[in-house]
Amino acid sequence: MKRTIYNEDHEAFRASCKAFLDKNATPNLEEHLENKAIPREFWLEAGKQGFLGLEIPEEYGGSAAGDYRFNAVWAEELSKVNAALSSCVGIHADIVAPYLVDLATEEQKKRWLPGFCAGEIITAIGMTEPGGGSDLAAIKTTAVRDPSTSSGQAGDWVINGSKTFITNGYSADLIVTAVRTSPEKGSRGITLFGIEASDEGFSRGRKLDKVGQTESDTAEIFFENIRLGDDRIIGEVDKGFISMMERLPQERLGAAVSNIAHAKQILEETIQYAKDRQAFGQPIGKFQHNKFLMAELVTKIEVAEAYVDKGVDAHSRGELTAIDAAKAKWWSAEIQNDVLDHCVQLYGGYGFMNEYRVARAWRDARVTKIWAGSNEIMKELIGRDLGF
Repeated sequence: MKRTIYNEDHEAFRASCKAFLDKNATPNLEEHLENKAIPREFWLEAGKQGFLGLEIPEEYGGSAAGDYRFNAVWAEELSKVNAALSSCVGIHADIVAPYLVDLATEEQKKRWLPGFCAGEIITAIGMTEPGGGSDLAAIKTTAVRDPSTSSGQAGDWVINGSKTFITNGYSADLIVTAVRTSPEKGSRGITLFGIEASDEGFSRGRKLDKVGQTESDTAEIFFENIRLGDDRIIGEVDKGFISMMERLPQERLGAAVSNIAHAKQILEETIQYAKDRQAFGQPIGKFQHNKFLMAELVTKIEVAEAYVDKGVDAHSRGELTAIDAAKAKWWSAEIQNDVLDHCVQLYGGYGFMNEYRVARAWRDARVTKIWAGSNEIMKELIGRDLGF
């Protein structure tokens, strides 16, 4: 079924994305894997080409596209190349960007956004903690007022705690971090701070050894008596939980876009493999079971893609609900993992070899049922909306 969500401008942008990635990403994937990171050179080149500032106003170096469909096109093309690449860039350009554009002060925007767009400042978001997982209201990292500081700035905040599973955590220069400022208020006592890697008391743990998405530099980060003034608060004191809830639908929609694009690309490669691979004197795709299976998989992808496209269209018009974003996130992750598991099976023994893209894709996809709110949390949100 022909997709109708994108026009000529979007497709021209897609061609630019693909050309950029063909030159700057695809040839270097093995290096990314070995280093467990996306190199700075990639970020800087992406910045030069304008791929990091789609949501950023022009006065700060962005392109202010004003149309979320461009974000979706960029996410799709990244996902076709590599899921980890899409995760790292998506955190920066699609997830952190709205926090800085919507909530940062003018001084903060001038401080961070030009470097953000240029790829000189890599960003991450610090939500998840070792004991909290998807329960953002259980954040334990604290910021406590200290009225008498060595710097002489009355009202400095002292931040202590840690975060884990932070994408871009090992390379990030700026982390939008959720901390508890008013413990007695529960979820209503969380504040967002812009913590810089150069701040005294900031440190990183090792790059975490993950099952998949090895190219993504995921790390633990630690805060030990970091002293920051009010000028580092993003948004308002004690309004951080609300700010996160308001922006999580875009994060979950972006995950859905990436999930389906990733699975669709690998399925297309698997179909070609089934045409080329011979067994018992004919292409394996000729066997009725395999033919029927691939018919099912293609249909599942197209149906899921249609729903995600509808979500992208709604979000570009400011009409996406948190519940619809939750539906798109959990369902796309289920379809992605189901399709890729079948793709591995179709490759046979070769599907279990890391040298084949299908094996890496299968491994990389498993986390999508967990992050951005686990699929169980998504179903809980949907169930509540039904009145249960």
